[in-house]
Amino acid sequence: MKLHTVDTGLFKLDGGAMFGVVPKTMWNKVNPADENNMCTWAMRCLLVEDGNRLVLIDTGIGDKQSEKFFSHYYLHGDASLDRSLRKLGFAREDITDVFLTHLHFDHCGGAVEFTPQKDGYRPVFKNAVYHSNDAHWQWAANPNPREKASFLKENFSPLLESGRVNFLNNGDKLGEHIEVHFVHGHTESQMLPLIGYKGRKVLFCADLAPSAPHIRPSWVLAYDIRPLDSMREREEYMTRALNENWVLFFEHDAFNECATLKMGERGIEIERTFTLDEL
Repeated sequence: MKLHTVDTGLFKLDGGAMFGVVPKTMWNKVNPADENNMCTWAMRCLLVEDGNRLVLIDTGIGDKQSEKFFSHYYLHGDASLDRSLRKLGFAREDITDVFLTHLHFDHCGGAVEFTPQKDGYRPVFKNAVYHSNDAHWQWAANPNPREKASFLKENFSPLLESGRVNFLNNGDKLGEHIEVHFVHGHTESQMLPLIGYKGRKVLFCADLAPSAPHIRPSWVLAYDIRPLDSMREREEYMTRALNENWVLFFEHDAFNECATLKMGERGIEIERTFTLDEL
């Protein structure tokens, strides 16, 4: 079994939105903002080689939205999903499973592309099964006003129309080594994969803790629909990560890929950060 980092590029989001009620004097030290108060974030996916399965966890933002849409997010960097897969020696056709933590555009946009005629949409990974869950799918298909701009139906409806979507349940396993955990603070029924690897557990944090500073329960995203649940869930999972010596894999941290935790004078804190290849 092997795990591989798949970088799909960088984008920018408002620092206040990403750090919520935390004062800028604090968060600007860990992710400095530009003159427009925008901070740089990664769109870092994970590839899991597990026997006959090749599982891609999240897909980045994709490239099919309009120039005006992308102008809001300042996409930059040289990485892309296809280039990262090729660098690892894989192609789209090799992917057997796509695990979508949730259906916000920066997590699932790369799962769907234009048809060659650009008259419709089709799944990017033609040999893959796409994994989500019924509660979150219904939530995305019938979005509330707060999340409506994050759920773009062209990013996920074509998957269902293709007949290649599988709905998982909380507590299920995907293959032998990937446990499925649901959390509900950021969005309804976000799925976190907890992966057994080299005798340890690796938690793909998605938007439970998008970056290393977000391990603190109070550093809650303004995007979260249930911030108190986010705080409770984050405290629960960070406590487990500490007690069970998990590795945290950060999807959006532009500076830190992985981390372990320790107990400090003020509570749980980062012990060290490192790349996945160092594990």
